[in-house]
Amino acid sequence: MENYYIYIMTNKSRTLYIGVTNDLIRRVYEHKNHLIEGFTKKYQITKLVYYEETNDIQEAISREKQLKGWLRKKKIDLIESINPDWQDLSDGWY
Repeated sequence: MENYYIYIMTNKSRTLYIGVTNDLIRRVYEHKNHLIEGFTKKYQITKLVYYEETNDIQEAISREKQLKGWLRKKKIDLIESINPDWQDLSDGWY
């Protein structure tokens, strides 16, 4: 059974990016090393501050859409509920 991850990444300015992947370690590496063109490369989004895991891809996609629809304050509250200091949860992975 495959796992899927809904994750939130940020930068020094606390710009938020929400994504979904089946390989969190690989995907965070791609963001950190600016390997994918787009929003995260443009805004230097390199810090993993939140993630959830599920084994249901439809649930993961639905949750990603739900989080993207939230107001910024609610997203920040979610991050701070498990990571009040906004530590990079991927520290030590590479």
